[in-house]
Amino acid sequence: MIDKPVILYWIRRDLRISDNPALIEAVNSGALIVPVFIYDEWFSELGAAPKFRLEKSLLSLQKQYEKLGSYLLIKKGPAGSVLRDLIKETHATSVFWARDLDPKAIARDSEIKKDLKARGISAKSFRGQVLFEPWTVSTKTGGFYRVYTPFWNSVRNRNVERSLKSPKSVSSPSLRPNTLSVGDLNLGKKMSRGRKILSQYVEAGELAAQTKLRNFLDGPVVSYSDDRNLPQINGTSLLSDHLAWGEISPNQCWNSTYPMVINGVQGSETFLKELVWRDFAYHLIYHTPHIVSKNWRQEWDAFPWRTDSNHSDVLAWKQGRTGIPFVDAAMREMYVTGRMHNRGRMIVASFLTKHLMTHWRIGLDWFSECLIDWDPASNAMGWQWSAGSGPDATPYFRVFNPVTQLQKFDPEGIYTKRWIAELSDTPSASSLAYFKAIPKHWKFDKESVYPSAITSPEEGRNRALEAYSTRGF
Repeated sequence: MIDKPVILYWIRRDLRISDNPALIEAVNSGALIVPVFIYDEWFSELGAAPKFRLEKSLLSLQKQYEKLGSYLLIKKGPAGSVLRDLIKETHATSVFWARDLDPKAIARDSEIKKDLKARGISAKSFRGQVLFEPWTVSTKTGGFYRVYTPFWNSVRNRNVERSLKSPKSVSSPSLRPNTLSVGDLNLGKKMSRGRKILSQYVEAGELAAQTKLRNFLDGPVVSYSDDRNLPQINGTSLLSDHLAWGEISPNQCWNSTYPMVINGVQGSETFLKELVWRDFAYHLIYHTPHIVSKNWRQEWDAFPWRTDSNHSDVLAWKQGRTGIPFVDAAMREMYVTGRMHNRGRMIVASFLTKHLMTHWRIGLDWFSECLIDWDPASNAMGWQWSAGSGPDATPYFRVFNPVTQLQKFDPEGIYTKRWIAELSDTPSASSLAYFKAIPKHWKFDKESVYPSAITSPEEGRNRALEAYSTRGF
């Protein structure tokens, strides 16, 4: 007979122990805690690289719970059904979780919370995904923000909740419910032959995230404002995948950095602006959920996007075979590492949506398949911002020239040679890794000749501007 109340702590994209309000309140209540990750429809719809990255994170989190004297349950199926079965089995009286703010998650969670309360079960959700919950930030007229800079100005001096320390232990029922193993989920299956290559570039887990944050703030942050634009150097925090999977909280990043802003450390405020840019994406996805699948600006609905995802130009873009070195290097970097430098993301997105006049959803879907730091809000906002259909004051005439951008940000060609074997007499290991990771049916290898450009920057830009002008943009 269990003589203490039992709380189910439902884990989603909050794969950490520290600064985890849902877990810490559960522990502080004195109840027995059953930590459970449920592989439901939300996760089953993930692309290959995000699933692979999730697997690594779960393995790390499992070890953390074991060190705390607990365990991590792994379940599979509709979340509501799994929770109901666990409640019966464990006699739990409460379910705690951290809020997830994308439309599908909100719909799922709202339904589950309603069902649990109808059954007399306490259901509580907690902060953890963003710095500022979307409903707590509003304009002077009470609406939501549509432009980033006013959003930043409204929150830059707001208090951020302090970061909570990790519990020293987690008490769980001694009778452990049945569980799957992480391996049973087979999350790396879709990666196929690229799995071995990508493994070399993944550092998963809370410890890795905290180490990266410390290392970044100990030095690189000083030059961050400039270095973040240079794809050939490690000038960023490298925290994007850790934030995406909740291995570190945005509060921890903010609270560690804000004192440096007060002390006038260069680069520190720019880093906070990037954290808030991520918050802005969730602000938009919460208030305008159509951003994930439809044009944020309705006037773009009639724009003549190319929608054939198998068009030869689109396939060349996906394969890093456009003949435009900056575009190809960035796409190959993503295919090998699961990441892409932010400057590269802007270039490849602009090239696809403007030079190739291809619908941003095709790019969004490809990134969703290939990025280990995939995030529903950031991915949607980033693609719509680049395409011109999203939240930006002057979108239509911003058509990045991938040639001049490369000359400006990688004048010595270090980045392109790192990722494009055909451009070097002595190809780097990273550029050759691409040929080991790509699907065999693509049928090219290190002996393949680098292609001619599928379009010139000038031709593509003129085509895009003409399309905009004839439709009144």
